[in-house]
Amino acid sequence: MNAPPASAASAPVRKWLSPFPRMYGRLTAKDMGLVINEDDPYSVQVGAYYAKARRIPADQILRVSLPLKPSLTPQEFEAFSKKVDEFYGGRVQGLALAWKQPFSVDCNSITGALALGYDGRLCSKTCDKGRPSSYFGSISTKPYKDHHIRPSMLLAARDVEGAKALIDRGVRSDGTLGLRGAPPVDVHFVTTSDSVRSVRQVFFPPAGPEPKVGLNVFLDQTDALRNVDRVLLYMTGRATVDGLDSVNFVPGALADHLTSFGGKLDDPHGQMSVLSWIEAGATASYGTTSEPCAHVQKFPNPQVLLLFYVQGATALEAYWKSVMWPQQGLFVGEPLAAPYGR
Repeated sequence: MNAPPASAASAPVRKWLSPFPRMYGRLTAKDMGLVINEDDPYSVQVGAYYAKARRIPADQILRVSLPLKPSLTPQEFEAFSKKVDEFYGGRVQGLALAWKQPFSVDCNSITGALALGYDGRLCSKTCDKGRPSSYFGSISTKPYKDHHIRPSMLLAARDVEGAKALIDRGVRSDGTLGLRGAPPVDVHFVTTSDSVRSVRQVFFPPAGPEPKVGLNVFLDQTDALRNVDRVLLYMTGRATVDGLDSVNFVPGALADHLTSFGGKLDDPHGQMSVLSWIEAGATASYGTTSEPCAHVQKFPNPQVLLLFYVQGATALEAYWKSVMWPQQGLFVGEPLAAPYGR
């Protein structure tokens, strides 16, 4: 991973983003489309399980035939995207994609291309700036209606049983956090020995308790957290993160690591893929499918992600609203998880 042209200050002043946009409401099952690849046994099983778990209406389920391979060609994607648009029109605001591959369209992630359109220009220079997302930082709860962006997430895990466990965690998380008298959860913003992959640390908030939303914020300096409990958010920067078997995530937890190929689910070039976070118990994650360079705009903004999530946003909304240039970014997890939802 290469550093972007500008370098970050080494000793940032920690403060919360203020004032932060106030959001009311969130996406629900009636806003979600579910796409199932009928040529993929994993997709058929996971899609059926998700439809039942989240009560996705039958007329919001699109069945397609996609090649079982990591990446679609731009032509294959164009045909798929056309089917999505023709089937859904303005009926849904977001999508759950019930598969683990295809996860990309050439250098674009499949989630980025579906939302913003395929950007072939980026594939000749993947370290260039990406298309800005108008959904970044938005208070909208209707992204397709308000921004003509249909955010999506892959229901991806290593196998069908892992995907079912992921879905169960998402459903179980709803409305469980921020309740009066409940024990707090912990948020870990981690700066590692990898300075290039730790560029997001300039956006970390102050450490300390936040009793109004029932969480404790920790600013850790370590290459790997170990033996930590009740983790809601784990954000770090490393090619590979050790010790995940000793991290106890709460249902609805978000976790990601800034590295080049976390979104390449088949062969992340010796780096850890986001599937390791899902396997460890996270409910949603994010990684890039092609070399992004360490542009902070291509990765989730720590405070934006957390501050939308604790307002009751779904995992889909909080993650998508936190990435300014999401073209290369793959969003993975249970999209409707809303631990602060009311």
